[in-house]
Amino acid sequence: MEWLQTVAVILDSAIRLSIPLLCAAMAGLWSERSGVVDIGLEGKMLVAAFASAAAAYATGSAWVGLGAGILASIVFALVHGFAAITWRGNQIVSGVAINMLAAGLTVVLGNAWFGQGGRTPPLEGAARFPDLTLPLATTLRDVPVLGYLYYEVVSGHAVLVYIAVLAVFVTAYVLRRTRFGLRLRAVGENPAAVDTAGISVARLRYGAVIICGALCGLGGTYLAVSQSAGFLPQMTAGKGFIALAAVIFANWRPWPTLGACLLFGLLDAIATRLQGVSLPGIGEVPVQAIQALPYVLTVILLAGFIGKAIPPKASGLPYVKER
Repeated sequence: MEWLQTVAVILDSAIRLSIPLLCAAMAGLWSERSGVVDIGLEGKMLVAAFASAAAAYATGSAWVGLGAGILASIVFALVHGFAAITWRGNQIVSGVAINMLAAGLTVVLGNAWFGQGGRTPPLEGAARFPDLTLPLATTLRDVPVLGYLYYEVVSGHAVLVYIAVLAVFVTAYVLRRTRFGLRLRAVGENPAAVDTAGISVARLRYGAVIICGALCGLGGTYLAVSQSAGFLPQMTAGKGFIALAAVIFANWRPWPTLGACLLFGLLDAIATRLQGVSLPGIGEVPVQAIQALPYVLTVILLAGFIGKAIPPKASGLPYVKER
């Protein structure tokens, strides 16, 4: 059973590591499906992580932290939307500006408020989301393989993990089965046709940007209030960009995006597991090489699939209404 325990530990770690990627990837999918390219996923997650940790520490409530994280992320998302939709600015430049602003602002405010080098004080008790035990998990624990995996891998996560997975179901359903989702996809493909039908292009794109901000807020809150015990400067560590890679890798579809995020999370979990391990014929691999492994494999995967990825036709193009 030792092999099963090892597999369970790796899969459990993979799920935990993939959740911030999944939230950011779903956020990017909503935004880009509407035609708004969002390079600022990283910045919105970072500001959400700081706001959630600060609010949770101040109030002692993880749920207040979640609300603060989502609110802060939506504010930054609206700034990006104002620049890209209302003023028809360059969406790439706006996203990069969001990332730079978030990176600097979180450190400055962290130093000013807490004086700990940009970090927030550790979160304890009700200020963090506890792990949940799903129904029948304890009962099925002794069932060989499947019951054990259900107990160790599926159960025992914070509520934000299950909300993030639920967001995939909701995203897939809304984009394919509802009027709002179909119109949103149409805006990303042919905004002029949507405008001709009397539907506001700007309103739909702002709606997508707000949803993007809420999901980034969920991912940032998970990083600071659930996965970690507080905020650390630059704690997103490029996850927003890997999430964008996952969206491209999955060709802007929700379920393949979930699979891509789980794959990247699995690669990260395996890389963590390999630290300090001596490989036959190689010896102990440097920690830096192990840490770089998920990013290297991300580049390799994109190099193999980027040519097959077809983005929405109006992605990144500001809409100018014809008179």
